[in-house]
Amino acid sequence: MTQYQTVLFDLDGTLIDTNELIIQSFQTVLDERFPGKYSRETILPFLGPPLYETFQQVDSTQVEQLIASYREWNIANHDAMVEAFPGVVETIQQLHQMGIKLAIVSTKRNEMIERALELMNLRQYFSAVIGLDDVQNAKPDPEPVRLALEKLDATPESALMVGDNFHDIMAARAAGVASVAVAWSLKGLDYLLAFEPMYSIHAIDEIVTIVEGKEQ
Repeated sequence: MTQYQTVLFDLDGTLIDTNELIIQSFQTVLDERFPGKYSRETILPFLGPPLYETFQQVDSTQVEQLIASYREWNIANHDAMVEAFPGVVETIQQLHQMGIKLAIVSTKRNEMIERALELMNLRQYFSAVIGLDDVQNAKPDPEPVRLALEKLDATPESALMVGDNFHDIMAARAAGVASVAVAWSLKGLDYLLAFEPMYSIHAIDEIVTIVEGKEQ
């Protein structure tokens, strides 16, 4: 019997490297509307939260237009710029073979989650996919984590939530789920450790060790 029987994964920045796609999507849209105002560094905090929340802070009078422009550029460049992080495909396959229940819990629209999973040939391993379309409240609210557990018929105590942002850690804690911070987060591991995740990993295959209860 493994220590954990369920693993919930964030998608962007955790399993798949969409960092450059997201940054360039924001940079293109913001440079068009607000030339010179936003640098790469000031865009980094925009990675993670839902688009509506981010663009509400940018300009509350142009939210819908900004989202539409962002999505247009993002979709057009998605397939060429997205790839799985090293070891992800093999680790997901291994967890699946171990009988671990797997789900995606993301702040993306479901359509784009499905597109990315199919592109990486990972969709068949996930029994549940929770996206922005499924919830009233996105991470850091615990609603999407709880919904994933419900769909998997899993208990909080049996589960891990793996992510690259503080939203993942906070949502997990509020749902009673152990959190795992990934060191390859663009925001840096030190930043994530300030939010006190239960575990941290430097390579995706370390998840298997945690699931088995063999972590140091």
